[in-house]
Amino acid sequence: MHRMTLIGFTIVALALSQGTGASEVDVVAVVSSKSTLTTLTKSQVAQIFLGKSDHFPDGSQALPIDQAEGTVARDAFYTKYTGKSAAVVKAYWSKMVFTGRGLPPKAVSNSLEIRKVLAQNPNAIGYIEQNLVDSSLRVIVTQ
Repeated sequence: MHRMTLIGFTIVALALSQGTGASEVDVVAVVSSKSTLTTLTKSQVAQIFLGKSDHFPDGSQALPIDQAEGTVARDAFYTKYTGKSAAVVKAYWSKMVFTGRGLPPKAVSNSLEIRKVLAQNPNAIGYIEQNLVDSSLRVIVTQ
């Protein structure tokens, strides 16, 4: 009986731990409010951040700006927009670099750094926590 209780407790603990972490952070894809870009689909954002597209739909150059590996925002972004975990994205970029087929987006340390880069370049696209969006940014994916 004791063993069954321990197994049940372990299963409940594992299930509860799945609901914590990156999924609790609401990240949004953003551009500078000076950008002419107004909307993208999740798929278009994913294509840009995975190096499968380097242009926006209007033909202008897209400059994706990533956050540093290990940040909660980065993990949440890739899960939400690409359906891939941080480990899968890291492996993907390792393969792309090794085979000479691409380089990962430039990474900055956090959401505040993303805002600075976007303010300086209307072709840059990044992601930040929704509660950090201000008038200098435009959320470009409508859900």
